[in-house]
Amino acid sequence: MSHLLPSLLRSLPSFPDDLPSFAVSEAPEDPVNLFADWLSQAVGAGVLAPHAMTLSTSGPDGVVTARTLVLKDIDERGWVFASRDDGAKARDLGANPFAALTFFWPALGRQVRVTGPVRKLPRADGEADFLSRPEESRAAAFVGHQSEPLGSLDEFAAAYVDSVARLATNPSLVARSWNTWAVAADSVEFWQASPDRAHTRLRYRLHGRTWDRGLLWP
Repeated sequence: MSHLLPSLLRSLPSFPDDLPSFAVSEAPEDPVNLFADWLSQAVGAGVLAPHAMTLSTSGPDGVVTARTLVLKDIDERGWVFASRDDGAKARDLGANPFAALTFFWPALGRQVRVTGPVRKLPRADGEADFLSRPEESRAAAFVGHQSEPLGSLDEFAAAYVDSVARLATNPSLVARSWNTWAVAADSVEFWQASPDRAHTRLRYRLHGRTWDRGLLWP
């Protein structure tokens, strides 16, 4: 292994020098309102894919896996994402229905961490989400076999062409395996970087129907 890698990693900048402030005393009572504000600021700052998040799950063997997908909504049921119900994510959640979401906006030096139990939403929600997806995404979903071994890229290309043709014949088709899920947050943490490393962390924890707020050591 190259001895240059540690030096390279230590030389990389983490965040820009000009970072936004975080007035924790002015934070709203509901973390969703603060998240919406931070998300809007990320959009305004030109952050690419500000709705992207890392979804972390664990299976029955305790092995943790993570992948990046996008937030679809936040409503009274929780933080919503979409996925196949025959893939690794669904298998993990079937065995251990808890997950963590992590949003990271390096241009602003910000992270948001969400944890809580997860449940599958009604079939109608999954169908509506599927039909709202771009045609290319719907075609890819119809290919199936997510996370299974793939013999070659040509094999996928051929299956994808078949899916495109299938949708062209019937644009209203919905993949039976497509569903939406919601993380019912019981903890939401907001992390704001500081150039002097005195980072600010504010955690919301759900107690009954109300949220308690408290600072955490950096």
